[in-house]
Amino acid sequence: MKFKAKSLKLKVIAVFMFIFTIVIFVYICPVRKNISNGVCSRPIRSVLPIKHVVFIGNRHLTDDELRVLAGIHMNESLVTISGKRVSQRLLKSPWIRSVSVRKEFPGTLSVLIGEATPFALLDMNGHLFLIDEKGKLLEELKDDPIPFLPIITGDPFKEGEGFSEALNLARSMNDMGFFSERDHIEIVVSKPQELTVIIDGTVVKVGSGEYGEKLERLIELEEEIKRRKMPVDYVDLRFANRVVVKPIKEVIK
Repeated sequence: MKFKAKSLKLKVIAVFMFIFTIVIFVYICPVRKNISNGVCSRPIRSVLPIKHVVFIGNRHLTDDELRVLAGIHMNESLVTISGKRVSQRLLKSPWIRSVSVRKEFPGTLSVLIGEATPFALLDMNGHLFLIDEKGKLLEELKDDPIPFLPIITGDPFKEGEGFSEALNLARSMNDMGFFSERDHIEIVVSKPQELTVIIDGTVVKVGSGEYGEKLERLIELEEEIKRRKMPVDYVDLRFANRVVVKPIKEVIK
């Protein structure tokens, strides 16, 4: 009895595979009048064609832009499309950090996008670029700059170390809320020991390193300057444990 049941099961599987093969063949290559040497006489149609492409997580890039970047074509076979290749194509864009591709049969391709976040504006030789927190160029701006982003002025290709320190300073300022609480911030790239930031019109000489401590001293000093209504030429934070404030007419230590 067990042998007969097993034999029947194998026959059912064989019949199913035969029917499946015929259906796939008919679907891929419908017989018109002419099949020679087993080759279809008309273009092959896609098996389980893509009917919907769903992008998730994109804010800057549109669905149409992503579809072109990924090289995805509607009615392309969901079975044969390579998720790895789609990911590789998308990751060529500086805006895209991560990609996850999922096939949802019978006809949906789902693509989860991790986009880069604009961190600052880079003013390089008169051209404005959006950059991320690592200093990677995202896009050149042709229109007016984004007002809520700080500006880093300089050439990262000429001032490599100075640009790295400018990014470190920008990260510290962002962590301490400077970006959200000030109207205009511009960090001027130079030699690290001469690093300077302009905050709402006030020049602040920061130098390199210990940015958290220096910015805390600056916050305390700002309250005193406001209280005294003191017009300031610049503030120098480069000295350990003290701050130099130069008013318009004299130096106060």
